[in-house]
Amino acid sequence: MATWLKTSHLPARVTTGAFILNSGYSKRGADEGTADQLHGFAAGTYPQLKGVDPRQFVRLLSAGEMVLGTALLVPVIPSAVAGAGLAAFSTGLFGLYLRTPGMRREGSLRPTEEGLSLAKDVWMLGIGASLVLDDVLERRRTRR
Repeated sequence: MATWLKTSHLPARVTTGAFILNSGYSKRGADEGTADQLHGFAAGTYPQLKGVDPRQFVRLLSAGEMVLGTALLVPVIPSAVAGAGLAAFSTGLFGLYLRTPGMRREGSLRPTEEGLSLAKDVWMLGIGASLVLDDVLERRRTRR
């Protein structure tokens, strides 16, 4: 195993990678109604997506999730790279949570019942940041 991959990273990478890969795979054959719903939700938070065709949006989302999931599962991808991808992806999800009305209790970061499904994705941001930070710090220690 490569010296830059810590065995302690494997549980977080495998579980998160499998979860995201499955999510992307399940969106591959999304019907028109599902595509419209996913696109509408994302475009409501990120207006720059309004001009993207809903089917194209879901195809790109599916492919992106499958690439990210695979990057987390494949141990030759450095943890800093896989973690940065995970952090970027989960930041977008967390943005949906923060910006979508009704997801949070008024004046609070605490989720409503409707917001719980998005709020829980913050764990991926923590895992991504941990993978990047640990990998960067480990590289600094080994250079000294």
